[in-house]
Amino acid sequence: MRKPILFLLALVALLVLVACAAPEPTKAPVAAPKATEVPKPTAAAPQPTTAPAADAPKRGGKLTMAIWQSPTTLNPLLGTQTVMNEVLIYILDGMLRDQPDGSRAPNLAKEVPTIQNGGVSADGKTITYKLKEGVLWSDGAPFTCEDVQFTWQARMTPGVGVASTAGFSDVETVECPNPTTAIIKYKNFYAGYLNLFGTIIPKSAGDPKNMKTWAYNRKPIGTGPFKVQEWIADDHITLVRNENYREKDKPYLDQIVVRIVPNVDVGLQLIASGEIDMLWSITLDTTPQLDKMPGVKYSAPPRDGGERIFMNMAENKDPADPTKPHLILGDVKVRQALALAINKQRIIDQLLSGKVAPLPGELNNGYFACTDIKPVPYDVAQAKKLLDEAGWIAGADGIRVSKGAKYAPDGTRLRLKYSTTSGNKLREDAQTLVMQDFKAVGVEAYVENAPSSVVIGTWEANSPRRHGNFDLVEYSTSVDSLEPIGGLINTFATSSLPSEKNKGGQNVSRFSDPKVDELLKQAQTEPDPAKRKTMYCQVAQSVHNAYPAIYLYQAGNAYAYRDRLQGWIANGNNSMGWNAQNWWLK
Repeated sequence: MRKPILFLLALVALLVLVACAAPEPTKAPVAAPKATEVPKPTAAAPQPTTAPAADAPKRGGKLTMAIWQSPTTLNPLLGTQTVMNEVLIYILDGMLRDQPDGSRAPNLAKEVPTIQNGGVSADGKTITYKLKEGVLWSDGAPFTCEDVQFTWQARMTPGVGVASTAGFSDVETVECPNPTTAIIKYKNFYAGYLNLFGTIIPKSAGDPKNMKTWAYNRKPIGTGPFKVQEWIADDHITLVRNENYREKDKPYLDQIVVRIVPNVDVGLQLIASGEIDMLWSITLDTTPQLDKMPGVKYSAPPRDGGERIFMNMAENKDPADPTKPHLILGDVKVRQALALAINKQRIIDQLLSGKVAPLPGELNNGYFACTDIKPVPYDVAQAKKLLDEAGWIAGADGIRVSKGAKYAPDGTRLRLKYSTTSGNKLREDAQTLVMQDFKAVGVEAYVENAPSSVVIGTWEANSPRRHGNFDLVEYSTSVDSLEPIGGLINTFATSSLPSEKNKGGQNVSRFSDPKVDELLKQAQTEPDPAKRKTMYCQVAQSVHNAYPAIYLYQAGNAYAYRDRLQGWIANGNNSMGWNAQNWWLK
């Protein structure tokens, strides 16, 4: 998922030379218009998780990292996979960069726009970015305001499968008074204005109307520290130093090879043997193995969001009609019963060594966290009662069949397809436990897993979650705790329902609630963070009550790395390679 994915954990201190202290709680954002300024960036750069070496950083060398999902595109306008962003972080830049402490720092912009520095107008509807001078794309062309303007125009091109226009559709114009000034004017104040333009693409990428066939999709031009040399599908992506990178003598590394491996277990074998230097997105169930690997460290910075099972509320059909209910899951009592039937603590204890907490709902971290929303309890008796009330009666073999159910014809078996990303042992083991819990209340589920490129893929890739021909699908995702409006719109707004006309829609559960739509509409134009928080929590509560998803646990994602890597800084608010220009090898 685009943002990519976000979680609360304790940092593992014993396996790093200097432990990563958990960031202080994110301070309440400050309203942009009228009264006060927006949050200021942290002045001092965060310190590396490893102790500073006695010698200075060395230039040169190749670092090999492994990912266990395969990207389908490297165009951030088209893709939604988290793993795509884990590759693009080395190649593309945005206006600002999310820091480990939850603040934002300048990246392609010279400063974070505020009222005080003239970057934010009094009404919050005009944002002015002063761009860094002398920045070049990896092909040597100058980076200018026209590239910012093109990024917005390309994203707003209809009918090309853009993943999301949330927030960008509220932009009225992007004006370029000179090459190093970008003035973004909004139709109304948009609460998530600092979230936008997180990746900028060059105007040389191509005609937006032909976006699906751009050469850029496989070999993007960027302003980041590395550029793509080679991409062999499902095998590896080779990145080499961008000689036009704006920071003198950086990056230190000559090359980063991103190996695409079948699953986490293969990645663990490779890092243990020293064949790779970093392993992306492992879960805390693997820590006993890591503890026994000499020269291997790991860190689990706090993140937002976590693991959940999305339930299809619309008909299971390709393509689904969101106005027609799912025969089984269209009934909220059935969805609630399934949520009650799962023993989430058992999953956490048996598969994650008890190291994470149950996920209560959509907003679980930071200033906008909705602390009044609690995890759905494990209650078998109540689950059975709700299924009885919903007209699902236990059959001769214990599996329920419909008798007076709301949408299903009498005699329909309560049988559901349960999918997740193949090659993820934790999810596959969780499926086993979940299906046991389902069976205990008379629900039959069967597994049909597929690679991430399919399960979390695009409309064009015939992803079942996009087309709507699924019952249950499990993966991790989240909304941005620094400002959740874009993520909430993408996940729960009626305007985000996937369809032939809205191929980039991410509301895969087909949840639709006019009250939620109105709250989101109000929130995105509300400058007061405290009032926005109230609205967001009302949205989260409405979602909680409707059960479009079963929230399992706050994801225990960690990054493993060999101790020869220097300069890496754990950052729960950004991708693994967010500061790769500073990496070097002992």
